[in-house]
Amino acid sequence: MPGGRLTSEDRQHIADWLAEGLGYAEIGRRLGRPASTVMREVTRNGGPEGYRADRAHEATRHRARRGRRERPPAPAVADDTHGRDPQAVQDFTLSFAELLIQQGVPRMAARVIACLYVVDSGSLTAAELVQRLRVSPASVSQAVAFLEQQGMVRRERDSGGRRERYVIDDSVWARSIIASAQMTDALNEASLRGVDVLGAATPAGARFASAAELLILVSESLRRGVEQWQRGRGADRPAADG
Repeated sequence: MPGGRLTSEDRQHIADWLAEGLGYAEIGRRLGRPASTVMREVTRNGGPEGYRADRAHEATRHRARRGRRERPPAPAVADDTHGRDPQAVQDFTLSFAELLIQQGVPRMAARVIACLYVVDSGSLTAAELVQRLRVSPASVSQAVAFLEQQGMVRRERDSGGRRERYVIDDSVWARSIIASAQMTDALNEASLRGVDVLGAATPAGARFASAAELLILVSESLRRGVEQWQRGRGADRPAADG
């Protein structure tokens, strides 16, 4: 029943619809439940590719038998909550990380990005990430190393200079979009070479020519969007700083 616990039948529906390629929002709509409920169910039971209805149902029963006393404590939130609903923030963080995973970001790296992005400071220490994500220090270290290589996270010393903080800022998506534009440029150049090799008058050559026209438009649009955003930030910054 909508709003109650998931039944074995609900879980079988989820497994079937995941196999059909449906997203959490559509599955939630069909079940009459929030997409975040479906996302938590799938994430804690093997993920989209590993979810099995019977295993998920048995795992849920096992967790219920263990009782609440054995659950790890909820992660502490160091920053001001500003009156936010902690559960809503947690649900959003999970759904945002899942979206990044669907976009191709490695799972742990996506969880670190989401965790950093939802705190007002935009920065956390390794220990704080371990506590919030409930993972090992090694997992956090590997994820941060990957994100540093991608230019998505940087390290800073705290005011006392004793601890490192991992920091994410507003420019992370601008850098990601520019990287996408550069990849699009590479595909455009390859398409133009394909036209030369195959011949513009041939069906295969015409296919590459059409792709090149689209790719150059996409690349230019991405760069214009970033430049417009940067100009807007430049105009707003004096007033914000003042």
